[in-house]
Amino acid sequence: MQGRDLREQLAVFLARREREFIEFRRDLHRHPELAFAEHRTTQRVEERLTEAGLKPLRLPQGTGLICDIGAGDGPVVALRADIDALPLNDEKNVPYCSTVPGVAHACGHDVHTTVVLAVGLFLAQQERAGALPGRVRLVFQPAEEMPGGAREVINAGGVDGVDRIFALHCDPRLPVGQVGLRSGPITAACDQLLVRLSGPGGHTARPHLTADLVYALGKIVTELPAALSRRVDPRAGLSLVWGRISAGSAPNAIPDDGVLEGTVRCLDDEAWHSAPDLVKELMESVAAAYGVRAELNYRRGVPPTVNEPGSVEILREACVQVLGAQAVAATPQSLGGEDFAWYLESTPGAYARLGTHWSSGADRPMLDLHRGTFDVDESAIGVGVRLLAAAALASLRVDRRPGLDGQVEESV
Repeated sequence: MQGRDLREQLAVFLARREREFIEFRRDLHRHPELAFAEHRTTQRVEERLTEAGLKPLRLPQGTGLICDIGAGDGPVVALRADIDALPLNDEKNVPYCSTVPGVAHACGHDVHTTVVLAVGLFLAQQERAGALPGRVRLVFQPAEEMPGGAREVINAGGVDGVDRIFALHCDPRLPVGQVGLRSGPITAACDQLLVRLSGPGGHTARPHLTADLVYALGKIVTELPAALSRRVDPRAGLSLVWGRISAGSAPNAIPDDGVLEGTVRCLDDEAWHSAPDLVKELMESVAAAYGVRAELNYRRGVPPTVNEPGSVEILREACVQVLGAQAVAATPQSLGGEDFAWYLESTPGAYARLGTHWSSGADRPMLDLHRGTFDVDESAIGVGVRLLAAAALASLRVDRRPGLDGQVEESV
């Protein structure tokens, strides 16, 4: 399909249905659901896909679904949307404000879901017209905010046979109409750790007869991050930051236990894989000097999201094709975590940032992610539809050409 033809077909499709998609997004926004409880959201998406003649399949645990468009032995490209919301209050004064106390779509997942649904409906039209050169798999994933949803999809075979996968995420730092692209790492790993120290305790007048547990906690607070900075390549961007420390109940008594909690974030995949053993080694060496016993509970989160360069180039060419060269923006790596990373551990793909700040919003404050005030310029939905539809079609053409080895030809 030539670029002009695709642009025109998308323009006609969105002219007829963009208002419908905005209302669908608002419906999801009014009825947000937390991780692994997205029953209504799953049903609403399922209904729309079924009405279009498609056959969505629910994931085994009951929320989330996958849906194939097209058939045959050709290439398969997946488009992923996350469908869960966050456990915080919606603080906006809008007609589509959340009706669920303490739950809100404050990260744009309602937009992601609407975009992938709309792309699926457009590509279903293409398939009926014989213009789909392969198979597209829509992945509506539960529980991105509570890591586990991506693995649920993977364990259910949701990306088996997929040659390439794409996703996008709302970015309030970019104006609507722009798409942030980056090759290599684009988000960070994020793990949680809990350190528990224990010792005999005793009177603060006689610290030499006890294990001064509070002092040892203080040393771990300061020395563990410092030691990590000298044992890990600084280019890995590994960062340990404490969020909670607790010990004792009296000013003149050395407690017999105490805890520290914090997060480890990392920009580099190799450093992320080695972090648990290194943190444990350094923690134990500091604790041993003060005669206390140290236990580490290191809870894995997600690895860094590392975009495959060929897939980023597909996104770039698709963006130019349907949005124009001015829509492409460079984007920095974030220290936030994103479980799309699990797909990229085994499948080539890329993750893009979708500008959502109002195009006429020079005087409007940025409505940041994970806050109750978050909202978007809803024209971003059409931008996302154009981008992912073009990327899916380009990917299918690229991956069916022998000898390209995942690279994009100039004709794309």
